Amino acid sequence: MINIFERFPGLIEALPHVSLADLPTPVQDAGKVGRCRLWIKRDDLTGRLYGGNKLRKLEFLLGSALRAGHRRVFTFGVAGSNHALATSIYAAALGLRSIPLLTPQTNAAYTRRNLLVQLHVGARLRHFPRELDAEAAGSLLERVARRPAMRIKGGGSSPLGTLGYVNAGLELAGQIQSGECPRPDAIYVALGTMGTAAGLSLGLRAAGLDVPVVMIRVVRDTIANPTSYRRLYAATADLLRRHDLRFPRFSAPAAEPDIRHDHIGAGYARFTPEGMDAVAWAAGEKGLKLEGTYTGKAMAALREAAASQRNRTLLFWNTYNSRPLPSAALERDWRSLPGDFHEYFTRPLQPLDPESR
Repeated sequence: MINIFERFPGLIEALPHVSLADLPTPVQDAGKVGRCRLWIKRDDLTGRLYGGNKLRKLEFLLGSALRAGHRRVFTFGVAGSNHALATSIYAAALGLRSIPLLTPQTNAAYTRRNLLVQLHVGARLRHFPRELDAEAAGSLLERVARRPAMRIKGGGSSPLGTLGYVNAGLELAGQIQSGECPRPDAIYVALGTMGTAAGLSLGLRAAGLDVPVVMIRVVRDTIANPTSYRRLYAATADLLRRHDLRFPRFSAPAAEPDIRHDHIGAGYARFTPEGMDAVAWAAGEKGLKLEGTYTGKAMAALREAAASQRNRTLLFWNTYNSRPLPSAALERDWRSLPGDFHEYFTRPLQPLDPESR
């Protein structure tokens, strides 16, 4: 049984959940970074089919789809969205059809791989020039009279999806209590649609663990900002308390979110020299697989902080997948994709992509 249900048993019957992840994920001593101690929370190992942070959210979101009797789900993202990929993989594993509604992004090798895997698992990929167009298509899917599809918010960051990271915060608190790792002085995590960071902060607080979460913004500030963070945090806390009064009454975060803005570079999915240097360092020095959109930028921020600190314990939350993608999927002919996706296979990759050389 996952931590959130053990701690708050009133939630067991009230909240939809399907067990997909291998939990708890390990917490690993990664030696030194500068004069600080580095620990890694290995959420890259959440799932055997595909890891990363999305699976914790999908346990609740796909659980909701199954409980409501839906046969199709749709979600949003850019063309290379890891969330859309995870949704497609695990929806297929549960016998559901996924419909990713995707929009343009800067080209990268991982975009090509993600699209091919989704093609392989039977997702019905659709590409739109603007987010407004994707949203309009989603509204139509919800209104189909005979077989409406269930909406999954981009990044899975609804209050229901955010519960996956409330559970993760409780999980880490248990690992600290059992002596698997020391109490960190700070936790570093990439900040996208905010469900990971908001849920983690809420779960740590519910466990009585006062550890600052440093959030490295990698998306535009209309998506990740203090106002939206507070709203998601409060809505998630309210959802939990409505179903189990033993959950504390947290109407607002204990402190202002510590959102760092100086590692986004030119924008979402645009790699930075510092981020790609962190990717190479993590692979060479720590045996850790990161990437340039999320985790490379977050690790660059941690390394920068460690350079000016000493004798602190920093925990890096690895939200990227490290499981190998199926080779049969990567061998699929990209021309079998809908025509709007072909440009990602014919256009050059961005200059800092390691596979562009």
